[in-house]
Amino acid sequence: MQSSDQRAAVNTQANGVDVDALPIATTPLLPSHPVPLLDLCRSIHERVSLFLAQDAPSERVRNVQQQTRISLGVIAEALKRYTLPELSLSYNGGKDCLVLLILYLCALHDHPSLTSSRNTSHAIQSVYIVSKHPFQEVEDFVASSSKTCSLQLVRYAKGMKDAFTDYLRDYPSVKAIFVGTRRTDPHGANLTHFDPTDHGWPAFMRVHPVIDWHYVDVWTFIRRLNIPYCPLYDMGYTSLGGTTDTHRNPALRRRSVSGTGTPHVEFRPAYELVEDDEERLGRDWERRGKPPEGETTPNSERPIEVDGAIAGSDG
Repeated sequence: MQSSDQRAAVNTQANGVDVDALPIATTPLLPSHPVPLLDLCRSIHERVSLFLAQDAPSERVRNVQQQTRISLGVIAEALKRYTLPELSLSYNGGKDCLVLLILYLCALHDHPSLTSSRNTSHAIQSVYIVSKHPFQEVEDFVASSSKTCSLQLVRYAKGMKDAFTDYLRDYPSVKAIFVGTRRTDPHGANLTHFDPTDHGWPAFMRVHPVIDWHYVDVWTFIRRLNIPYCPLYDMGYTSLGGTTDTHRNPALRRRSVSGTGTPHVEFRPAYELVEDDEERLGRDWERRGKPPEGETTPNSERPIEVDGAIAGSDG
């Protein structure tokens, strides 16, 4: 069943335009080339502040504004509890991690460790657990966005538990890791903003600033602030994974007819999906025994573990 903010997602059309998704600035939020980290944080803070100060055109946008304030409060609390060397970000280019990255950079705009020094070579500690079969589009987006956002990104191509064990061994100062897990992710239902890892896992604090964001909230924030994202989302993928375990979301499938009159199947972009419980339909095809219509093999049309990035969550 749709929540009120989800129903609003399909009722905010004006002359065929989704007014809730209209960007508040025409310039993409992230620059095309690296800039000093403090400058980037300040520009992001300026746009996020503009977004929060605007009159919301709908309940949907109002909800995203409220979730943004809550998330920034969680990040601020983490910055009180831990020093920057004790904090890291789990990042893999997915939409949820991307929102978290933007919010983290926003919160750092006046952090003393950045503002009290003339050193412009600051970098954000982050860890990337690579899928066994990564999409090149994901790899490219992770590389470009981590460079633009001054991420000190460390890659581990192994299982999640082993990867975090190795990461904490290699970076022993890290005590807490920001994670883009949301309530509707696998194993996300009972999480809070701050949760220590489970028994048997390497010990660190998981920080979940976007735990209560809905799917439509994520896309409203991304599109409203004009944040560049992985191009696979425009091809109908809604929960990104490896090339062998994910297809485009069948809920976004539509039939069309080519100029020659030949019928074929197309997929709408990820931001047109509304229901939270449909987000992972492209990840469940193996359990159903066959891929969605329009997909023939695991690599057909470059079909795509990414979004949330940690201990049972990938968005």
